Amino acid sequence: MQSRKVPQPGWNLEYTMWMFTRLSGLALPVLGLIGITAALVMGARTQMDLGTLMRWTFFPNVSHVTSSNIPDYVPWGGAFWQIMQIMIAFFGFTHGFNGLRVVAEDYTNPGFWQVFWRGIIFLVWLFSLLAVIFVIINS
Repeated sequence: MQSRKVPQPGWNLEYTMWMFTRLSGLALPVLGLIGITAALVMGARTQMDLGTLMRWTFFPNVSHVTSSNIPDYVPWGGAFWQIMQIMIAFFGFTHGFNGLRVVAEDYTNPGFWQVFWRGIIFLVWLFSLLAVIFVIINS
């Protein structure tokens, strides 16, 4: 196994995903802080315990609030939370599946198997992301 070189700047897959991984690694904690701050501004400081707040921040779903004895959960089911959840899912899935792609390419020789695993990983990423977006929009 060889160590990977830092990709050269340009519009190629390696450099784009290398840069995306660094930016998504920064985006995920920022999205978490935005979610916690928004929840606290919307009244979570008086309506939720810490566990419920963390669950809501990273997995906002109206059923979490309904089962938490929060009296008025109408503002918690808005488009803001759906967008936040889709962004967290997109950055998280893409960051993780890109890491899986890098590991798969490290252990396969260039050629058919590398292209095969890259395609399989892409299809699983696409299916997972579409399934999560479907669940978020329809919940």
